[in-house]
Amino acid sequence: MTKIIIIGCNGRMGQMITDIVADDKDAVIVAGIDIVNNRENDYPVFTDIFDCDVNADVMIDVSSSNGIEERMDYAVDKQIPVIICSTGLSQEQQRYVTETSRKVAVLRSANMSLGINLLMKLVKEAAKKLADNGFDIEIVEKHHNQKLDAPSGTALALADSINEEFDDRYEYVYDRSQVRSKRNKDEIGISAVRGGTIVGMHDVIFAGTDEVITLSHTAYSRAIFAKGSVVAAKFMKGKDAGYYDMADVLM
Repeated sequence: MTKIIIIGCNGRMGQMITDIVADDKDAVIVAGIDIVNNRENDYPVFTDIFDCDVNADVMIDVSSSNGIEERMDYAVDKQIPVIICSTGLSQEQQRYVTETSRKVAVLRSANMSLGINLLMKLVKEAAKKLADNGFDIEIVEKHHNQKLDAPSGTALALADSINEEFDDRYEYVYDRSQVRSKRNKDEIGISAVRGGTIVGMHDVIFAGTDEVITLSHTAYSRAIFAKGSVVAAKFMKGKDAGYYDMADVLM
């Protein structure tokens, strides 16, 4: 049984994780942390993380980036592995997280979906076979009309997973409308579509001569990210200090 503390338990993602764990016989939520305690939960909720005196195997952080330093300090103090789902970390905060991983187990991923992380492995393998055989690489991502950033962090992570196999030889191109020239073979085009309520769609296209291979992932619900975080929590239980990501979970 994996005992979990949820940081940001009363938010949308925190409540999704709460519902998923309620149906999981191998995990239990023993405490929650949130700036307000305005929901009925089947576990105690603390508005100050340092008031939490509940024993746990792992923490899942789905709160904002604000105050992440003190949450990392708590993880070190209690020696509880932590999964960081918070987005928008500054460079300083990311360095703090990296330094913390030398003292306690930390898992952070650009996307907690098991499917997306498997896709990252698949596109990396495909690129190794196809890139030097004349295949161009393009990524198209689609999200709802309320999403602020473009391209998505997941699209960039997919591109990075390919680029790291080729010593960063690829340049990312986001807009071709201002330049009239042929496509460079050492570029990855990344296009963003925004509309409706699309949760998330990512296509990685390998376009060769007379053939095209497309590897795709479609998210129908944000619950996939919550499910992935619970799988990661079970993986992180008892792990030694270090920096982990979802690729380690899938190994």
